[in-house]
Amino acid sequence: MTIKQVSVFVENRVGTLQEIMSLLASNNINLRAMSIADTADFGVLRLICDDPFRAQKLLEAEKCIVTINEVLGVALPDRPGTLENVLKILADNGYGLEYVYAFITHNQENAYIILRIEEVEENEKAEELLKANGIIVLNTCDVCQYSAE
Repeated sequence: MTIKQVSVFVENRVGTLQEIMSLLASNNINLRAMSIADTADFGVLRLICDDPFRAQKLLEAEKCIVTINEVLGVALPDRPGTLENVLKILADNGYGLEYVYAFITHNQENAYIILRIEEVEENEKAEELLKANGIIVLNTCDVCQYSAE
């Protein structure tokens, strides 16, 4: 139940992020989560969206370097210590993380967290471990679903 994440290599210059957002918005691609890590010259923009493969094609047509990555998503009760519990489960079982980011959901009871496991081929095992420990593991439909509330 991994989630498809769009990763975009972007030049660190004024307007780049706005141009990407404009392209996606004008093509009706809806974002659910976003993270950007940068250096002085470039950055990696990570997106969770409702149509990752179409987003990839649109961005590549604009000469962006784009990959689709598999990430895990979890829903955690929105209270202190729940993320630490997930991190402890993973660490105690030898799973390292490349990065983690969170985003707001329409469900105010849960926080959604994206986890990139260092050894991507271990995603399925990590997912089963989390489920066995009572952690709700998300899929793309869970993340991209909208509430009418």
